Amino acid sequence: MNQKNNNVILEVKDLKMYFPVMRGLLRRKVADIKAVDGVSFNLKSDETLGLVGESGCGKTTIGRCILGLYRATGGQIIFDGKNITSMPEKKLRGIRREIALIFQDPYSSLDPRQSAGSIVGEPLKIHQMVMSRREYKDRVEELFRTVGLDPSMIDRFPHEFSGGQRQRIGVARALACDPSLIICDEPISALDVSIQAQIINLLEELQDRARELSYLFIAHDLSVVRHISDRVAVMYLGHVVEICKSRVLYEKPLHPYTRALLSAVPIADPFVEETRERIILKGEVPSPLNPPPGCPFHPRCFMAVPECSQSVPTLREVSPGHEVACIRV
Repeated sequence: MNQKNNNVILEVKDLKMYFPVMRGLLRRKVADIKAVDGVSFNLKSDETLGLVGESGCGKTTIGRCILGLYRATGGQIIFDGKNITSMPEKKLRGIRREIALIFQDPYSSLDPRQSAGSIVGEPLKIHQMVMSRREYKDRVEELFRTVGLDPSMIDRFPHEFSGGQRQRIGVARALACDPSLIICDEPISALDVSIQAQIINLLEELQDRARELSYLFIAHDLSVVRHISDRVAVMYLGHVVEICKSRVLYEKPLHPYTRALLSAVPIADPFVEETRERIILKGEVPSPLNPPPGCPFHPRCFMAVPECSQSVPTLREVSPGHEVACIRV
């Protein structure tokens, strides 16, 4: 990978995203679904931050808040020095040139009525990035070559491509406006294993070639996140419970939830697989509609003590660059 710099391109501070629950004929609010509840992290230029956790923990909601698709209930999102949480829609449109999204499902994220070329080229028209038809055609062809697709496929429609090729089209569309941040929302989870490696390698190659391109890589597959990420943030029920460098997380996980997640990742070595510690969590993930008091993980935690149910632990640095939200660590 490129030599990393220390310029922070994205800073998320105490982000909250609550969805109201409405009932009755008058549609009165009776409760809140706390999808994201006080999340903080930052992302540097040229860096890949993996955001991992179980389904429903709030990973995708954070990505949509950064894109401005959701208006955050509280907290701040500072992108390239600008607070975009309360930014008017007209100004936010200009910021969206700098932030792109790669969707999870390559089958439903492409308009079946548009050709592949028009799908990739649409952002160029919306943000007025090209001045002539010739320039538009040249740029679309260049984007196709960049992601490993033959420009002769420009006039084909999505149903004429394989799953891996469709996701390459999605990557090309994300690159169209030369963004500085790409939010990858589980971009390989719907693909075959053999194709997943190709897309991961493509993303890494693009980051090596580009200057100051950052990824927020949302996933639940810890083995994939280990391969691509510089740092990893682990989420549970709307909270970040641990964040550190990727190598450190896999070699020395500290939060009990992180340890449980990693114990479930298969290892190719049969001897290590048989002898390593297995952590089986009790119970089910609580509902974000009615989260438990105190630490959100304490009802299932094998290290819990009575104090865990009394206050929500905040992230604290236990070693340089390694933050954990747990009073027992």
